[in-house]
Amino acid sequence: MRVSYNKLWKMLIDKNMKKMDLLEAVEMSPNTLAKLGRNEDVSMDVLKRICLYFQCDIGDIMEFVEDKKSEGAEK
Repeated sequence: MRVSYNKLWKMLIDKNMKKMDLLEAVEMSPNTLAKLGRNEDVSMDVLKRICLYFQCDIGDIMEFVEDKKSEGAEK
């Protein structure tokens, strides 16, 4: 399984925010923003700050999706 932050990007669009606005609002590093953009793991602290900023639950900004590689390996 892998993580997807597509819900976060949709939320930014809905709120008319840019990724740099998010970076500044939750005080994260550019490297962390890049990891989010590549759907890589980031610290729980960063995810918590994003949720606090948007007053939402973690499931509102991310989800786990089936990895196509592991899906084929299981069959």
